[in-house]
Amino acid sequence: MLLFKPITVEDKKAITAFTLPGDLPNCDYAFANMCSWSFLYESEYAVMDGFLFVRFYVEEKGKKHLAYMFPAGNGDLKKAITLLEKDAEEMECTLLILGVTPDSKRKLNTLFPDSFTYIMERDYFDYIYLREDLATLKGKKFQPKRNHINKFKKHYEYTYVPVTPDVVCRCMEVERIWCKANMDGKDQRDLAHENSSMSFALRHFEELGLSGGAILVDGKIIAFTYGSPINHRTFGIHVEKADVHYEGVFSVINQEFAFRIPPQYTYINREEDLGLPGLRKSKLSYNPVLILEKNSAVKRR
Repeated sequence: MLLFKPITVEDKKAITAFTLPGDLPNCDYAFANMCSWSFLYESEYAVMDGFLFVRFYVEEKGKKHLAYMFPAGNGDLKKAITLLEKDAEEMECTLLILGVTPDSKRKLNTLFPDSFTYIMERDYFDYIYLREDLATLKGKKFQPKRNHINKFKKHYEYTYVPVTPDVVCRCMEVERIWCKANMDGKDQRDLAHENSSMSFALRHFEELGLSGGAILVDGKIIAFTYGSPINHRTFGIHVEKADVHYEGVFSVINQEFAFRIPPQYTYINREEDLGLPGLRKSKLSYNPVLILEKNSAVKRR
């Protein structure tokens, strides 16, 4: 029987003991994401038989559904999935596993042939890049990004600073101003949720193992970003905010921070596009080395 408990900042060591050594590159496995979004998804975790189990709630058409992440760890995976199925039964739910990558899908099909129905979730595919590509922007395919940066540098003198406790407060003010300016219509609830997650992350920056950077022009923060390791070779970028009145600033903050991510991380995961056309275009423009497919896996009755 799995004994779940709510995810809190105090659980970082217990959870990252499974995620950091592993090979699951999904942005969902970043502890900072799990923790800072737990207010919305009611995320819980359990540890048993060499695996980390995470369950949470997702909402669809006003109704909540219990869901699970693919177990992280080493051991008897068939037993681990069976434990999830039993837990779902006890919760009177059909087993639903989200964020199932092609590799995880192959494992499920091998252990449980014809037992799951898969639904491809294109809006939640992760965009994964080579760290060196984003840090150097070398080659013809990155010429447009270099042009944006050069244009920015031509018009502005700027300073890059790491996000520290004193900078955090100023980033929160930038986010409040940005959120207020964009809080309208159907996006209002999503923006409010993003603001809550970001505010939590910035208040618990060091506890969550986050690192970040900010761009200052005339002493004013005009862009900031932060992220954290997902596994031993993949670093996740969780937030990137900028004042769009400064043309090219997104390209600047992206490169400046990527350059400072430790080289042990071969890959950078810039997360999903959520089906937003502008965001999808932007993420594609950075030439991802992999667009990580993610599926919902539903246990057949």
